[in-house]
Amino acid sequence: MSKKALKGKGSRAKLREFFLKNAGRVLNSGTLREVAGTSEWGRRVRELRNEEGMNIVTHNDRSDLKPGEYLLVDIKPLPAFERDISKEVRAFVLDRNGFTCQMCGAAAGEPHLYDAGRKTRLHIGHIIDKTMGGSDEPSNLRAICSVCNEGASNLTLNRPQAIKLLAQIRRAPTTDQLDVLKWVIDKFPKQAEAILKKTK
Repeated sequence: MSKKALKGKGSRAKLREFFLKNAGRVLNSGTLREVAGTSEWGRRVRELRNEEGMNIVTHNDRSDLKPGEYLLVDIKPLPAFERDISKEVRAFVLDRNGFTCQMCGAAAGEPHLYDAGRKTRLHIGHIIDKTMGGSDEPSNLRAICSVCNEGASNLTLNRPQAIKLLAQIRRAPTTDQLDVLKWVIDKFPKQAEAILKKTK
């Protein structure tokens, strides 16, 4: 696309048009900065994702992308209900869920359990999908990582109960039990220390 064709448009409009014409192609940050013609190009890309629902992914979403690479997966926008959840509700749900994926247990920012090539990025997902009558109420929302989210479309899994989790851990080999113990201690160091003090 020539720079002349983009002249006179706002940076967001320029980026929207460029992404749509290059759907399915990996684009780098230098090209996007040049197309936008502003140092605020990153903010405009976030607006296209969050406000317009453009399905733009980065290395945080897919391990085959490198830092600074962007890809518009397809031109069909994400459903509006995925963007209607307020910042306050998002913050509440993430905090309530301990900033961990409620399907696989991966914690935000850590290398992902099933894809060590990328860090865990959390989204807000519906327990009962909107297409099945689910609501945007916090009780129907959960933190879910991008890896699980890719395969969780219209999936409605309930969180496991403690009694079932303990039964699974008791049945597991000792090495797996020790892995669970290490994970719990790493996740809750203060609580683990307090418990150890009580047992002495």
